[in-house]
Amino acid sequence: MSPSSFGPVRRAAVSRRGFLGLAGTAAAGLALTACAGSGGGGKQSGSSNTITFWSNHPGTSKDLETEIINRFQAEYPDLKVNLVDAGKNYEEVAQKFNAALSGGELPDVVVLSDVWWFNYALTKAIEPLDSHFSSAGVNVADFVDTFVNDYTFDGKTWALPYSRSTPLFYYNKDLWAKAGLPDRGPASWTEFDEWGPKLQSLVGDGKWAHGWGDAKNYLAWTFQGPNWTFGGSYSDQWTLKFNDPHTIAAGNYLRDSINGKKYASIRPQIAVDFGTGVIASTIASTGDLRGIAKNAAGKLQFGTAFLPHPAGPGCTTGGAGLAIPARISDDRKANALKFIDFLTNAANTSYFTQGTGYIPVRKSAMQDAGEQDFLAKDPNAKTAFDQLALTKSQDYARVFLPGGDQIIGTGLEQIGLQNKDVTSVFADVSSQLQAIYDRQIGPKLPK
Repeated sequence: MSPSSFGPVRRAAVSRRGFLGLAGTAAAGLALTACAGSGGGGKQSGSSNTITFWSNHPGTSKDLETEIINRFQAEYPDLKVNLVDAGKNYEEVAQKFNAALSGGELPDVVVLSDVWWFNYALTKAIEPLDSHFSSAGVNVADFVDTFVNDYTFDGKTWALPYSRSTPLFYYNKDLWAKAGLPDRGPASWTEFDEWGPKLQSLVGDGKWAHGWGDAKNYLAWTFQGPNWTFGGSYSDQWTLKFNDPHTIAAGNYLRDSINGKKYASIRPQIAVDFGTGVIASTIASTGDLRGIAKNAAGKLQFGTAFLPHPAGPGCTTGGAGLAIPARISDDRKANALKFIDFLTNAANTSYFTQGTGYIPVRKSAMQDAGEQDFLAKDPNAKTAFDQLALTKSQDYARVFLPGGDQIIGTGLEQIGLQNKDVTSVFADVSSQLQAIYDRQIGPKLPK
């Protein structure tokens, strides 16, 4: 087996959704060593009329979540919701949930990201929701199709979408004007490579024309789009593509923007840096929009744009959904799904997304008068809606291989921060991911 291929024979043997599940198994072995979903651990105490909601408050949304909870309790006075700070990011929530499954106190509703829910679905640690939709009055057809389909595995729906996002290109309009650039995002990364030095000459010492996120801040996620536009990818389904000349070209563009032409930098807080003028542009989540607007208020004018897409999709989706543990009682499951349905209804998903920058998860929200008025008044928020047609699913290597996001992101950091040779770094990344596949996924595939 070559180091760039997961296996030509097995590749045809399992469907995409089947592979998702196998990747979940691997995640359990690598990152979730307590083996979520096995054994008898996990419990709940107290009244079933109290719904415990574990969240990392995506997009600094704690106040918004609290308001929606107040609305819920007003409509359902017999039910109460206990909002728990379950971690500062999706990874910490997943770790806390895994510990609860091994014997701790379980929540009724938990936020799980695009990467983390697969393991829990495969091990049946979370509840398949389809059989509960009718009794709970959930109209699943009202959810945006691509969003709800992201949580389908083995013919079942394991979560419902909540804080869904895409990356956006954020740019400082004031500096763009000063540099004589058109008021738009670049049409291609090649074009931006021409703009970068011009912007850099204007930003000042200790500042940069562009900021790339670091590995912990999802550089592997945001760099997928740029990689695609160079003709590269992290993987083609199960075949790793880090040795592809187009992927290497994308890596060399990243390296040169930082270490060659020196107009870009890898930054640990791109949203803060952009909003405060430290960087003149960046790729950040739609979920960062409100925070950026707050930081930029009175300091700079900014715009949002599609990620460059000269010949096809240049952007992916991301974010998180809401799941229900399988081991809680049926009464708790019914109340939990009632809460999820309320939390994501047209009015509340509109309210939540207007306060964060995430994308509404209900089709009916698009016709909501308040949402339409909001988008008309805030073209920066409308960008994410318009860009949806130019997005595509993430590469398997990042989301389906356990640890793939950080392995890829760390490699990209080495290219940017240490000026390492792209071919060598990508060979090492490919070797690490191949080893994970060979140890944890390949043996579990049908022969």
